[in-house]
Formats: sequence, structure tokens, C-alpha cells
Amino acid sequence: MAQAKADGVSLTGEGGLLAQLTKLVLEGALEGELTDHLGRENGQRTEDGRSGNYRNGHRSKTVTTEVGPVEIDVPRDRNGSFEPELVKKRQRRLTGVDEMVLSLSAKGLTHGEISAHLAEVYGAEVSKQTISTITDSVLERMTEWQNRPLDRVYPVVFIDCVNVKIRDGQVANRPVYMALAVTAEGTRDILGLWVGDGSEGAKYWQHVLTEIKNRGVADVLMVVCDGLKELPESVTRVWPLTVVQTCVVHLLRNSLRYAGRQDWEKLAKDLRPVYTAPTEAAAAERFGEFQEKWGTKYRAVVRLWENAWAEFVPFLSFDAEIRKIICTTNAIESVNARIRKAVRARGHFPTDQAALKCVYLAIMSLDPKGTGTKAWTRRWKPALNAFDIAFDGRLTLGTANN
Repeated sequence: MAQAKADGVSLTGEGGLLAQLTKLVLEGALEGELTDHLGRENGQRTEDGRSGNYRNGHRSKTVTTEVGPVEIDVPRDRNGSFEPELVKKRQRRLTGVDEMVLSLSAKGLTHGEISAHLAEVYGAEVSKQTISTITDSVLERMTEWQNRPLDRVYPVVFIDCVNVKIRDGQVANRPVYMALAVTAEGTRDILGLWVGDGSEGAKYWQHVLTEIKNRGVADVLMVVCDGLKELPESVTRVWPLTVVQTCVVHLLRNSLRYAGRQDWEKLAKDLRPVYTAPTEAAAAERFGEFQEKWGTKYRAVVRLWENAWAEFVPFLSFDAEIRKIICTTNAIESVNARIRKAVRARGHFPTDQAALKCVYLAIMSLDPKGTGTKAWTRRWKPALNAFDIAFDGRLTLGTANN
């Protein structure tokens, strides 16, 4: 590098030091591949003294790399049977470039922005169509991931959806359904993605949960959802023993919709003793007090809690530390936030598949360093023992049968 600096050679860019080193490495590796293909070094004859197939010059080609465009000389053989693996015939990009494009796409950059970034930083001209082709390469991987076998039992599954804009004649919001599970080992596992055909509905959720069951999930101890009407019935049709927990945060938000803004703070303060009560009996007592105070003015709020009571109270049977992680859909909301960030820059998508591709890339890049997975396991591992006790050993039995 000191010599390159003294000679006025830049580190990056076309003709830079890294490009020259990349050229040397690629050409050296290709020469090695040809030597292996021919079975002898350059100028060495075969054992029977005949030359047979032999080297036949080079051909130049420019490949796009992570350090910019690099022109390399690819060796050829006389018979034309040499098929290099490092830089294949007709290949114009190294795999590192493809991974870079996928990473930038997962972070929400549009194809035009990715093309401009590669041109500005690396001096590489990559068209939007080429970038689309690169991202399409994940479709096979996505299909395999979407249909992979799942564990036999999960302690908790969080379900939710995000809306994306899809152009089907006209641009309209379409829900992308997602199920996020906590495994018996305390790790996070996103079970799949599905694009619905309209607004979020319990009927389509039953279709999603049935598909999850068909992929090997025989039992789920608890499903945490946002309180969608008729969703508990859809869950129990698939797994009859599953406990459905309504997200307390969504319940509070829905309560405030029926109240005047001037009363929001007072309502929230009076509902807090209900969802922080030590037992279900105590919660019912606190709710009775709330009903006496607000039942006349906000009957709709009282009716909302009465209708959701059976799905609201399950988390009250757990310790306070466990309650925090099962009483809301926060675990999946953080994933949804990343998805929204990725899709917001696109505006809308031409097809369902294009939308799924974008969402898939976003969730596959959630935790590149693995720190989130470690934190998730530390948070959930202590709670799983309590789950197994509370659910009569169904978790242990299901894991043993995997």
C-alpha cells in the first residue's frame, strides 16, 4: 500500500490497488483450475509423450466485483472443454456483488438506488433489470423456506400482519400475514409469510394456521394475537387445546377509540390496575370498579373488555416476568417495523410475489451478527420451564416426539 501510494495508485476504483490484486488472485486461480483440468502444468507433456488437450491462449472479460469492475484474462484450452468454476462462462458478476445487492435490497433501497450506489461507490454499471434478476434468485430459496418442515410443538406463536400496496389493476392495500414462533430451545423462528386477498380476516388466518399444522406442528401451547374478531375460534379449530391470548396493548388502543380524547389519560390510568392485577379474581374486581365509574359514559369500552375477557386473562396465571413477554405482540411488532421500513421506499409492488420477495429479504437480514438471537434466548429460556409446568408437560412431551 505504501508503494501504491508513492506511485499515485488509488486503493479503490477502476485500476486501483484492490482491483489489481483482485485481478491477480482471479487469474491465478483460473490458471490453477485449468492446470487441474488438463492434469499437468504449462509446458508439461503427458506420460505417453503426447500433448493431447493443451492451453490455447486467453480471452479478456470484465467482471463486476466488490471493488469495482476488473478486467481479467481467462485461460482457454484447445478442446474447449474447460469450464471454470470461480468465474463461470458468461458470468459477469462475482457472488459477492450479488450478496451486496441482496443486502441493500433488504435494507429498503429501490433498484434505482442500488444501481446508483454501485456506480457511485464502485464505478460498476449495473442496470435495474440486472438487479431485479439478482433479487429474483432468492425466489427458489424463499419457496423452499416457506415449505420447510416445522417443529412438532411450539410454546408460543405470535401472529400479526402488515399491509403492503400491490398494483392489481389499481393500487390497493393487501395484508401480508406472518407467524413468529418461540421454539422449545428459546429461539425465534418465523414460520412463514402469506399474502391475503383483502383486509385481515379470521377466515384467512385459519387457512394460514392449517398450513402450519400440515407442515408438522401438532401442538401450540399459546397463540398471541391482536384481538381480531372470531380469531380465537379459528385457532381452536386447528389446535383445540391452544390458549389464545389477546394483546393487551391492542386492547387498550381499541378502548381509546370509543372514548373522547380528553378522557384517554384517565381511562388508561383506570385500566392499568385491571391488566396488572396479581390474579384473575383481582382483575375482575378492578374491572368492576372501572365499570362502575365509566360504564354509563363509555358502555362500548366496557363491552369491548367483556367480549375479550376470556382471551385477556390467560397471562395473569403466570409470573410477572413471563407476563411481560406474552401479554403483547411486541415480539412480532419489532419485525413488522423492519418490514414496513423495507416496503415504504418501494411505494407499491406489481405482484404478490414481488411483495413477498421484499418482505422475505427484510426478515432474512434481521440479525446479521446473531446478537438478537442470543438476547432472545436469554429472555425466553427461563420462561419455558414455567410454560411446561403450566401446560402439564405438553412442551416436554412434544419435544421428545420430534
